[in-house]
Amino acid sequence: MIRLLAGSVIAIATLAGINACSRSSSTDTTNNGGLVSLAATPKAKCGTGSRPETGLQGRVSKADQDNGLAALGFTCNTELVGSHITPNALGSVGGFKVVRYVDASGHDCAYYDSTFIYPANILDETSGVNVLDMSDPKNPVLTTSLNTPAMLSPHESLVVNEKRGVLAAVLGNPAFGPGLVDLYDISQDCRHPVWKSTTLTGVLGHESGMSPDGKTFYSASPGTPTLTAIDIADLSNPKILAILPYASHGLTLSADGNRAYLAAVGIPGAACAYALSCDVPDPNHDRGLIILDVSEIQARKPNPQVREVSRLNWPAMSIPQNAIPFSKNGRPYLLEIDEFARGGIPATGLPGSAGNVGAARIIDIGDETKPKVVSNLRLEVHNPENFGAIANDPGASFIGQGYAGHYCNVSSSVNPTIAACTMILSGLRIFDIRDVHHPKEIAYFNAPQYPRITPVLVQSNFAMAQPTFVPERKEIWYSDAYSGFYAVRVTNGAWPSN
Repeated sequence: MIRLLAGSVIAIATLAGINACSRSSSTDTTNNGGLVSLAATPKAKCGTGSRPETGLQGRVSKADQDNGLAALGFTCNTELVGSHITPNALGSVGGFKVVRYVDASGHDCAYYDSTFIYPANILDETSGVNVLDMSDPKNPVLTTSLNTPAMLSPHESLVVNEKRGVLAAVLGNPAFGPGLVDLYDISQDCRHPVWKSTTLTGVLGHESGMSPDGKTFYSASPGTPTLTAIDIADLSNPKILAILPYASHGLTLSADGNRAYLAAVGIPGAACAYALSCDVPDPNHDRGLIILDVSEIQARKPNPQVREVSRLNWPAMSIPQNAIPFSKNGRPYLLEIDEFARGGIPATGLPGSAGNVGAARIIDIGDETKPKVVSNLRLEVHNPENFGAIANDPGASFIGQGYAGHYCNVSSSVNPTIAACTMILSGLRIFDIRDVHHPKEIAYFNAPQYPRITPVLVQSNFAMAQPTFVPERKEIWYSDAYSGFYAVRVTNGAWPSN
């Protein structure tokens, strides 16, 4: 308790006294992402054993439910390896992140949040972050559930550091939580994480990021300008380094930890972003990608200053979610995805005739002062000419669901061949990104649908979690909020090599 109170005092003092950010002239490089096509990415060609979709790319219609196809699920060049699911769940049993770690003894583990939006999971007697022993991916074994404060409701903040074997999260919700940060050591036995600390060092929480060296944890809130850098070199005694005046959604760090890539939703942040239909002016380009120089934080300089490198926005933006850094033949890129739709029909998940579904894009940051969008990853259901046809599909009109994107990841940070994105009603979508200017869909997996017992939640898919990869077995792991965890294998030679 003393540590929590001390952290709170430090946080308040820091907010009152630190201005750890400056804008350089490079912010004039803000642009609108260029004139890159918003057409749907070329469809996957489904091979043997597939159960392909029946119509538009990404669509699951009421007819698909009525004829039993949705109950079987839709697959294209994929097969189910194993799962940990709750059929006919009352609330939610999956969340926003699936992460993987292989410990020093070779144990293979998956971690995923079961909360979605607290306390929806309590209806199904699940809680916290589930730990799965994936030694046999055909038979995932639940070894424990983590129920410390942040793990009970990490929202989108669950993160693993592979170098140090650290599992971390900050207490969050759709706007922001109190900022309690949980730290675990998973380096020796990932099946049984060792709790190290719970501290009020995050100020306010929702999302997070961690430097590749595993020594700096960033707590982020899209609802308040309180991006917080925390020194976690000593997992038992984390300390606030700086609080930055940014309302950040997801954020990631460069390989050296010197750059932070913010998916910014603008100010007033969540108050507008989560209205979905809200479209307030954005004269300072607070929505989109913001690149920050955080090298002084990484170097642990006293009173660290943060410099803004550049900003970028793009056509058809909805709510920027996260930007994953990777390199291709030595050139740096980001894979950014927007969540949900924007400018649509109030209190629904529908974009409306003039609305936007942001979906995903690849951004060239070879010149970090002038980032530019070079391609988009979209499905046919994301484009305006199809909005009328899909409006009455199950789940399409439910606020916070719909035909839209939520999270992406890449198979490797260096020369990745594929990207995988969870696209809510459309399930897990897999893309060949070897040519960053011309990505193409190569596979998908949309889990079997189960009837909803709770009337407000219609039978549909709810793929929201950031996926993770097992390249040596051509597997992708993700979770669906309505059913649970899935280990999926890419088949028919669809996973490309370099």
